[in-house]
Amino acid sequence: MPRPIRAVISQQAMSHNLSVIRQYLDNARQAPEAAAHGAPATSPGATHIWAVIKANAYGHGLETAIGGFAQADGLAMLDLQETLRARQAGWQGPLLMLEGFFEAQDLPELVKNRVVSSIHHPEQIRMLQASTLAAPLDVFLKINTGMNRLGFAPQQFGEAHQALQALQQQGKVGRIGFMTHFADADGAHGAVDAPAQVFHETVGQCQGSISLCNSAAVLRYPQLAVSAADNWVRPGICLYGSSPFANTTGEEFGLRQTMTLQARLLSIQNIKQGQSVGYGSTYTAARDMRIGVVACGYADGYPRSAPSGTPAWVNGVATQLAGRVSMDMLTIDLDPVPDAAVGDWVTLWGNEGPHIDEVAAAAGTIAYELLCALAQRVPVHVEYSGEVVEK
Repeated sequence: MPRPIRAVISQQAMSHNLSVIRQYLDNARQAPEAAAHGAPATSPGATHIWAVIKANAYGHGLETAIGGFAQADGLAMLDLQETLRARQAGWQGPLLMLEGFFEAQDLPELVKNRVVSSIHHPEQIRMLQASTLAAPLDVFLKINTGMNRLGFAPQQFGEAHQALQALQQQGKVGRIGFMTHFADADGAHGAVDAPAQVFHETVGQCQGSISLCNSAAVLRYPQLAVSAADNWVRPGICLYGSSPFANTTGEEFGLRQTMTLQARLLSIQNIKQGQSVGYGSTYTAARDMRIGVVACGYADGYPRSAPSGTPAWVNGVATQLAGRVSMDMLTIDLDPVPDAAVGDWVTLWGNEGPHIDEVAAAAGTIAYELLCALAQRVPVHVEYSGEVVEK
């Protein structure tokens, strides 16, 4: 028998979350206020959604996410192998490599598979200049507006853009779009005003698609997503049901959790007041109590940093961790669940359990990390229209 732990992935929840984001964009289009965030006042145009499926679709499985986000306008990822898998899975729409290509030898495959590439460094332009391509490569020129990770500084933009235009004339580059990434869209209101203004002043009258908004920007500043004639947003974590903002959960935005992590009770210990539980004796019983031992630990992707008090549910009843998380097990307080028995499922996050955003907050991290950390040894069951199938 397999070890009694599982992750259940809901494609329905993925599709629902995509529709929620589209509704945010539709609402913004009906009442545009883009000029308030550094964008020129224009008539709202088309807004398209790149569904971000990097990091194995945030731990959900690339192919599973392609099905869940079938109504997205495009898919965004990080490397060439992901784009090839997407095509092999039947995706025929646009694909975007968020960090662009890493080696010149990748360029023919990008062209063959109709992949759009970000251009964020002069070396990528040099590789294009030296290339021989069967067809032009569509690109997004990335501008550094304050994140200081990838992208051309505003004063470098003109030279980079001219180089891409020259490549366009040579038939090596197709459409040229423009993109940036906000450092503080999840921070205080108005934190994107200055970088958005830098972006629009830098791009000026250049014609092309633009891409500004990640999850936080879509949810907090949807007007930015309708501020151009052809705008592409890049939602990630919100498509998987989680909030990009501290002290909130995805439910507050109408999002549904896409991953549920469950494991069975392996054992029940009756301990006396004053006895301790787990490594380091970090939890001491304040009363006689029942402790449940659960078949999940940090080797499964559950955070070792989760302290006593982190929420968990048993049989639909809320309880909490008691003691340090081990490699293969964790322990919970069963006193709130007097009918709990060995073999019962414990929901560690997800549907009919605590929200993953709450678990992440208790562990001092973010839901992104928990989702991406799901270990390969955890069996994954995918829920297709109510039917659960093991992968």
